[in-house]
Amino acid sequence: MSNTDEQYMQQALREAHRAYEAGEIPVGAIVVMNNRIIAKGYNQVELLKDPTAHAEIIALTSAFNFLGSKYLPDATLYVTVEPCLMCAGALYWSKISRIVWGADDEKNGHQRITGENWPFHPKTTITRGILKEECAELMKNFFKDRR
Repeated sequence: MSNTDEQYMQQALREAHRAYEAGEIPVGAIVVMNNRIIAKGYNQVELLKDPTAHAEIIALTSAFNFLGSKYLPDATLYVTVEPCLMCAGALYWSKISRIVWGADDEKNGHQRITGENWPFHPKTTITRGILKEECAELMKNFFKDRR
């Protein structure tokens, strides 16, 4: 775990806090390329009335638009919670170089369905557990506040 990974995950957490404040499940994501944030996203499922409006999808779409490309082979996605299967599919097709997530998601994460099978592009690398306590705590607080 590098300080840079922690710094970028802090930025993803800021996006997750935006989702929390909007009453959305608090997941945030950023896309980094050449040590520069090129895209951000947070869950907007309720706002947009769109079950595909996950933080990862919003950040990916923003990055594609920014670059004018459908592939991100030189980019890293930082996301506060393990991607779901839908987002894993989008990440596969993006050919993203690296995915970094904070907290695992035992209920809705891609691992629940794929198990040991790799749902990402063969060249994609994964780093897990960056600021996992902070990321998990935000999710726990969100659902505790809703009960």
